[in-house]
Amino acid sequence: MACRVADSMFLFMGPHQKPSGSHKILAHCSPGVCYLKRDIVIQKGIRHQQFLLPKRKSRLIQAVAIPVVPSPADTVEYRKQLAESYGFKQIGEPLPDNIKIKDIINTLPKKVFEIDDVKAWKSVLISVTSYALGLLMISKAPWYLLPLAWAWTGTAATGFFVIGHDCAHKAFSSNKLVEDIVGTLAFLPLIYPYEPWRFKHDQHHAKTNMFTTSMKLPFLLLPFSKISSLFPLVFIFRLSEDTAWHPVWKEEFDSSPILRKAIIIGYGPLRPWMSIAHWLMWHFNLNKFRPSELKRVKISLACVFAFIAIGWPLIIYKMGIMGWVKFWLMPWLGYHFWMSVFTMVHHTAPHIPFKYSNEWNAAQAQLNGTIHCDYPRWVEILCHDISVHIPHHISPRIPSYNLRAAHKSLQENWGKYLNEATWNWRLMKTILTECHVYDQEQNYVPFDKLAPEESQPITFLRKALPDYT
Repeated sequence: MACRVADSMFLFMGPHQKPSGSHKILAHCSPGVCYLKRDIVIQKGIRHQQFLLPKRKSRLIQAVAIPVVPSPADTVEYRKQLAESYGFKQIGEPLPDNIKIKDIINTLPKKVFEIDDVKAWKSVLISVTSYALGLLMISKAPWYLLPLAWAWTGTAATGFFVIGHDCAHKAFSSNKLVEDIVGTLAFLPLIYPYEPWRFKHDQHHAKTNMFTTSMKLPFLLLPFSKISSLFPLVFIFRLSEDTAWHPVWKEEFDSSPILRKAIIIGYGPLRPWMSIAHWLMWHFNLNKFRPSELKRVKISLACVFAFIAIGWPLIIYKMGIMGWVKFWLMPWLGYHFWMSVFTMVHHTAPHIPFKYSNEWNAAQAQLNGTIHCDYPRWVEILCHDISVHIPHHISPRIPSYNLRAAHKSLQENWGKYLNEATWNWRLMKTILTECHVYDQEQNYVPFDKLAPEESQPITFLRKALPDYT
């Protein structure tokens, strides 16, 4: 046991003893107590004016030990306890500061970066056929089986997003024009403008889990409190370099009772559909894009609005408003469920910090700050393994059909640093009830710790959600 003992703790016999010489201190430890043996080596020819040093060279004393405990994050047992309480299989140990992202990339097999046209178009075939099957199920299913049909169709629609996602990362085809066309078409059933999403998603990869240092306080919040109560993410995302998800600011949470209630509901029971707010806030506002990006952004928006103007009236004309709800809206909500859940689980946990840009480390953010989560196999097939997310953040150029091989390589070379989970209720409960307001020391503070009387939705989730893994 390592100990720190102040000089004043050494008490020796005699009122005037001032020993001179060099000292040796030997420690014999038992739990909570150290026994220190002090040996005095007398220097030849040295006397005190009044007293000689006593002949007894050593004295056994007892001192209270102050243990120097390793940082909890550095202990295996502590990480196991965290993993159990959060619903993880493993919480990785901190990545050393001197590791660079290129060091990790260099350990990956070269073949995981190769584009295979057959596999790429096979993923398109899987999504088209599974989505068509879902629509057929909706048309044939009795009312009590419609939720299952909607769940299947919404999951299949998520596959369209992953195909467009690969196109945006130049991981679908060696032909850029093919990628732009396929990406745009894949996003249309989701009413997602491809180019605006691509520009903002690139920023998420470049600055994962990063806060800006230039704007810490939401000074734009109060004049727009009525608007922000409806769309709180407008202000939340302005505070972060990462364009995906991040915690709420304490100053923002305290700024307005109306906004506080909206945030509690949005980051609590409605969080599995919060990607809808993100979709509205980020992808249709031309002021959020650089002048060099505007031409491509406008083309994508024109495609989306054309799809709405033609597709929706046709659906309503053939099947009525309820047909539009049944065949488009409900699967679309199913897609946003997966969009929100994947994004939450990929980067949100009580032990994963957001950092200011001057403290941020790319390798730590992408390897330590990204979570691998296993889902039911049918979900992973329809969603083209987007949940195998750590290698995607190490290099976005890895095609979705190579993510499993890349993850296996990361497990072999960097396994002790990985955060891994299997989707379970405890994991979701942790995110929905704990990961709320940003705190630099604790990472997150739950709403019901700050405003217990207004956090009934969070209290309800704590009681209602199962707690098993």
